[in-house]
Amino acid sequence: MPPRATLAGLLALAAVGAQAAPRTQKPEREDAPSPALLQRIAALALKQVEFGSVSLLPVRFEGSRIAGPIADGGRVIYCVSGRMYGRTFGKPERPKVTLRDAGDRLTVLDDDEVCTGHRTRPFPELDALGNKP
Repeated sequence: MPPRATLAGLLALAAVGAQAAPRTQKPEREDAPSPALLQRIAALALKQVEFGSVSLLPVRFEGSRIAGPIADGGRVIYCVSGRMYGRTFGKPERPKVTLRDAGDRLTVLDDDEVCTGHRTRPFPELDALGNKP
């Protein structure tokens, strides 16, 4: 077989092999919590002092993020963070909270180390709920 024919044959086989490879879905879409759960998470986060629940000055949120669900030793954990403006002048505060989902109720954890290294995604529900007049 001439070298050109061999090369063309190899390229054709590679193209067929690339098309036949199974495509994987992004796990984030499968793990995304329901809209009702996201509303509950946002409401609980906003009740925390770190998120301005006890503030004489009005606060507003921008760029809030959520990570999770994170499986950690049989627990399901969500990590919420954001940029909060209003209590300090100029530089925003960056509050964080770690929440555990027990199915029927959410609780606050004192474990921030669980959240390190996990991919976050935008959390517009917290921005919308926290910026209501």
